[in-house]
Amino acid sequence: MESYITPDIKHSVLVTIDIQNDTLDGQPCEIPGTIEIIQNVIQIIQRYRKLSLPIIHVVRLYLQDGSNVDLCRRSIVENGGRIFIVGSSGADLVDGLLPNKDAKLDTDQLLSGKLQQVGKMEWIVYKPRWGAFYKTPLEKHLNAMDVSTIIFIGCNYPNCPRTSIYEASERDFRIIVIKDALSQFSEQAQKELNNIGVVVLDKKEFLNQCGPTTRCT
Repeated sequence: MESYITPDIKHSVLVTIDIQNDTLDGQPCEIPGTIEIIQNVIQIIQRYRKLSLPIIHVVRLYLQDGSNVDLCRRSIVENGGRIFIVGSSGADLVDGLLPNKDAKLDTDQLLSGKLQQVGKMEWIVYKPRWGAFYKTPLEKHLNAMDVSTIIFIGCNYPNCPRTSIYEASERDFRIIVIKDALSQFSEQAQKELNNIGVVVLDKKEFLNQCGPTTRCT
């Protein structure tokens, strides 16, 4: 693999995108396939915790008056649609993602543009639009940790993960996408990402690159 795009797991971060209750089956923003990836997501998160490597959970939060909502969804929220509403259980991260089952989103802190730390090497960040880097502290935080490589997993590849991946590429991060830990991923998506130097792996391939407790190669 070309040296410029070869991932460096020892200097990597795991980024989860929008794995919130409202995206699950039967919920207001149901994304087909999300519930099926949850166990893969949790296994990857658990491996990263064992390696003491950083994890960032990126979330959407909508104010009930719709004032901070994307234009394409604003009228839905203004008219009473309850999608990722601040303080609702639907906005919470899916059970099993956070290190403490009693941990809750600090919405005031997140909406103010600050990271919420939920573990020794684990944080939550709020993004106001599709991309995880748009008007967020993410890039500054990753640079401070000397991160060179981002591993993306999460919900609804065509929207927020895809945008975040391209934003990361623009910033010269090396990138891995775990295809069976991303809902709505497709063969066409894999072709497009391969064309911009993104490494696409499945969960088994990825975990085989990382030792169970101390090393990644």
